[in-house]
Amino acid sequence: MKESGKIKLGISIGDLNGIGCEVALRTFLDPRMMDFCTPVVFASNKTISQQKTDLGLNVGFNGVRDASQVVEGKINIVNVWKEVPAIEFGKATEEGGKYAIKSLRAAVKALQEGKIDVLVTAPINKNNIQADDFKFPGHTDFLAQELQGESLMFMVTDNLRVGLLTDHIAVKDVAQAITPKLIRDKVDTMVKSLKMDFRIRRPKIALLGINPHSGDNGTIGEEDDKILKPTIQELFEKGTLVYGPYSADSFFGSNSHEKFDAILAAYHDQGLIPFKTLSFGKGVNYTAGLDKVRTSPDHGTAYEIAGKGEADESSFKEAVFAAIQIYRNRLEYGALTKNPLQKQKTKRAS
Repeated sequence: MKESGKIKLGISIGDLNGIGCEVALRTFLDPRMMDFCTPVVFASNKTISQQKTDLGLNVGFNGVRDASQVVEGKINIVNVWKEVPAIEFGKATEEGGKYAIKSLRAAVKALQEGKIDVLVTAPINKNNIQADDFKFPGHTDFLAQELQGESLMFMVTDNLRVGLLTDHIAVKDVAQAITPKLIRDKVDTMVKSLKMDFRIRRPKIALLGINPHSGDNGTIGEEDDKILKPTIQELFEKGTLVYGPYSADSFFGSNSHEKFDAILAAYHDQGLIPFKTLSFGKGVNYTAGLDKVRTSPDHGTAYEIAGKGEADESSFKEAVFAAIQIYRNRLEYGALTKNPLQKQKTKRAS
């Protein structure tokens, strides 16, 4: 990680037929955004020109061959392809998925090589991205393979953070997938992220139950009693402030989430439904636990409004700000852990 200079923020454009390009370009229509970072979009000059024309967006950009050639103060387009792919707004096409993956692969490669500092991914369609060389249910699983660390799907906003024990798997497979080791690993990743990425010194975590009413003492399933409770107790005895399992149906409605720094949900919808209900348009999907910073907006391709100029860039902008802040927090955390006396010296000097 660099100690100075403007952060280079990479952007993979997602499905060309969705709203990914639109929300990315709208975010940087505001020139003040350039004060925070240098945007680097992985696509092609022709593709972005076509998108801005179709959407009526008056935005200039700087085309480069490689991410190492970007210019501060401009929207930089890294030319990943030369051809002009067909754009069919609102349709899930094979071509839309193909170029979403081309953009993502190029962006991740640049991230690995240090040519960009952070990555914000625009939405993809989990169906049309499938190919012989790409069999992942989404961004998180692909990034977990390509980058170092233990990944955690972490939905975050100012005062709410929800992580997932299991993410893109069928509900029928959830109970079997949750093991003591998985719980320990995900809690450990969440604790490290809360300390390093969010500057929380002593994180307090709530774990939601698997079954309705957390199993009602074994009446509605035994997983909560046999797997969750003993593992939570084990972690707590070792000094981790993790509590539960809590009944998911009343946890958010009773505002219990406000008592914790983060919540670990058992499965996808258990965590994302309340998160998006409480923070839609402001939430960010963050892949915690990896050696690089990646965020994305909390919405999908939104085919129903694609190409109509109606997309709201709020969540994408929040993803940009989150990536920048997490990157800075990591720099500070790294400096303090290397020299724990530095903070005290700085205070005395001031």
